[in-house]
Amino acid sequence: MSKAIIYGLGVSGNGAKKILEKQGIDVIIVDDKKGISSQEALSLLDDISLFIKSPGIPYTELVKKAQEKKIEIIDEIELSYRYMRKMGSETKIIAVTGTNGKSTTTAKIGELLDFAGYRVQCGGNIGKPLAEIVLEKLDLDYIVLELSSFQLENLDSFKADISMIMNLTPDHMERYETLDQYYRTKFNIGKNNGPKEFIILNKDCPESMRLRELAKGTVVEISKNEIPEGLEPEKLALKGRHNLENCLFIYKTGQLLGIADEVLRDFLYHAKPLEHRLEKFYTWGEVEFINDSKGTNIDSTKFALEAYPGCILIAGGYDKGQELMPLAELIKRYAKEVYLIGIIAEQIKKYLTEIGYPAEKIHHTETLENTLLALKEKLDKKGKDIVLLSPATSSFDQFKNFEHRGEVFKELTKKIF
Repeated sequence: MSKAIIYGLGVSGNGAKKILEKQGIDVIIVDDKKGISSQEALSLLDDISLFIKSPGIPYTELVKKAQEKKIEIIDEIELSYRYMRKMGSETKIIAVTGTNGKSTTTAKIGELLDFAGYRVQCGGNIGKPLAEIVLEKLDLDYIVLELSSFQLENLDSFKADISMIMNLTPDHMERYETLDQYYRTKFNIGKNNGPKEFIILNKDCPESMRLRELAKGTVVEISKNEIPEGLEPEKLALKGRHNLENCLFIYKTGQLLGIADEVLRDFLYHAKPLEHRLEKFYTWGEVEFINDSKGTNIDSTKFALEAYPGCILIAGGYDKGQELMPLAELIKRYAKEVYLIGIIAEQIKKYLTEIGYPAEKIHHTETLENTLLALKEKLDKKGKDIVLLSPATSSFDQFKNFEHRGEVFKELTKKIF
């Protein structure tokens, strides 16, 4: 019997385990809490024919040793895709990547297809892992996947009928040696494309255009300067410059699938924003609270600040290795005060001080609860202030993920105010 290692038994690892066991493959779990240690696993590699690495796990000694021994290393996305095709599934795949806008675009393409009468499910980096979807429903018309760069590192045969790279801006420097390596990894989404597969690129993104030669298949481009005839941006339900970009990707996808323009317009004029993405969730007198916990990098927070100039910003969290001076400059330009939380709070404060942001406007409150308690003492119900949580980084120092951070923010806001 062939044996496989699953390194990391999180959500995707559990899905991979179910697929492997369904095919009669003996599974060894490497996980500090739910399996054997990576040190113990080193002695077992000679008997392993397949190595499933969870996306969030870096290239540790165990992974490198598996590479040396020429063991095939893939992830749950590749494994699930192979299983789909082995089982004869004809479900079409739409795959979405990029630095910002992935979750909104993935979810809204799924909603659009449902609106147009198709059987569809979203997954990957949002919702269910692909493994769970293909084990439950092999008769779907479409699966729409959000794929992070981590999930694109170990693809082999995977390909989507329509893939897209929404934009490329600095992120995940804790993982990649250079920005170029991160950007090129994103292009793996279409590495197996032939002429029948489409890849949509953003003409307004300099890095996407610089690396355009990496795009395989039939390349289609969108641009905020080339609005489709009949589409009225001011009527779009998703507001803001970044959401116009998202809507253009959704619109182009619908066109490639043959959905009528009037159906596309009707959908986009009534679509609702995602939870945790510029989510206006609470009002206290004339003070508004905005949950943008999905703002996990500086470019994403830039969109939020542009949408709410003059806001009181709550920022900070896990150290992703980002250059923080651009964030400090954005805060100086757009935020009337800032409350800093998490590991990188002192670093942000240092840069703000360097560029002359007034010290009395910088508050190092460490946690969301401390921040909201301080704001309760300070804010006036008639003040017409906007309190914006847009951290500009990951949440892993204090929370499980950005969803957890957003939920805690909303719960504490309602409790304290």
